[in-house]
Amino acid sequence: MEMWLVWLVIAVVCGVVETVTLTAALGVLGLSALAPALLAALGAPLPAQLVVFAAAATAGVVLVRPVALRHMNRPQLERFGVDALVGKRAYVLREVSDRDGLVRIDGEDWTARSYDESAVIPVGSTVDVMRISGTTAFVYPRE
Repeated sequence: MEMWLVWLVIAVVCGVVETVTLTAALGVLGLSALAPALLAALGAPLPAQLVVFAAAATAGVVLVRPVALRHMNRPQLERFGVDALVGKRAYVLREVSDRDGLVRIDGEDWTARSYDESAVIPVGSTVDVMRISGTTAFVYPRE
């Protein structure tokens, strides 16, 4: 088998595995394997191909991987799902205590508990959602 083809297979395999693992390292190694594939196609000897691969892989891992990881680990700017409900205003449908209650948040009915264990919030009150635990909203009366 031609060496350029071997390098190309290595590049493709690294690229496919990278899509599964998302480590940013295998993608860099896959791209690094393209440089010796080009050299092999031009007829360069195997030791030169290995040196170019090692240099490209080292440069890629040292320079590119930290940048890629920094972008992948960026904090989420928007809240989604139940996290987006925290801080919203809710309307009390059934009296809320530290044991029971029902509120409407953005048109959906949620079981509720009082965030302040001693507070009992009457029907018709407006409350703030302080946190969500499972399917229960912990609410605090609006001032």
